Amino acid sequence: ERGAIMIRVLIVEDDPMVAELNRRYVESVPGFQVIGTAGSPDIAFEIVHQQQPDLLLLDIYMPGTTGLDLLEKLRTAGFKTDAIVISAASDTNSIQKAIQFGAADYLMKPFQFERFQQALSSYAKRRHFFDYGREVKQSDIDSMLFQTEKAAPPAALPKGLTKETMRLVWSAVNEMSDLDFSAEDIAFASGVSRVSVRKYLSFLQEAGILDVDVSYGSIGRPQTRYRINLLKKDQANLYM
Repeated sequence: ERGAIMIRVLIVEDDPMVAELNRRYVESVPGFQVIGTAGSPDIAFEIVHQQQPDLLLLDIYMPGTTGLDLLEKLRTAGFKTDAIVISAASDTNSIQKAIQFGAADYLMKPFQFERFQQALSSYAKRRHFFDYGREVKQSDIDSMLFQTEKAAPPAALPKGLTKETMRLVWSAVNEMSDLDFSAEDIAFASGVSRVSVRKYLSFLQEAGILDVDVSYGSIGRPQTRYRINLLKKDQANLYM
């Protein structure tokens, strides 16, 4: 997206060929940029101190101190830079230490590009999740941690719903930003009848794009309130 914040990556790898391959992999994934490479943990520590990258692609076995030593040193020094470990180390001790020191993922060499792409995509979603700073529900946490989905989104609009009206409804929904809203709010903002709006909102709920809460007013009448599920917001484009 235009104007989106790029995730700045430092590659920590002592093999120049592997480092270059990882660079090409990173640069093929939208939203990420490589700010440099470091051939040793000591050099990496200095670069983190100076440039504060968002993410390290971190090898474990390197001359001198290991990648895990670097990760521990960064945490002790108070740096919150995230890391995805990419290593030939397959022992459970290394994997456990990486997780304890806050590694976001662990890829074993050799790895498939699809798995690498998945690691970056999952990391980007987690970063968005935490950066947004809102109250969340258990389902949001489950989706972020385990990349679980309630169900596959519907493949197309059901009979009776049109893309033109969906665009009107969705535009009004977007105007609500991070607020919760009712069908009446959207009907007023979009000019679409309340009966029709409810059908479109129900569809968006079914697709997982909207979350729903039922609240009870002073006279006990239930009111359905909707809120955008930011983790699935982009799926709305499928129906425009």
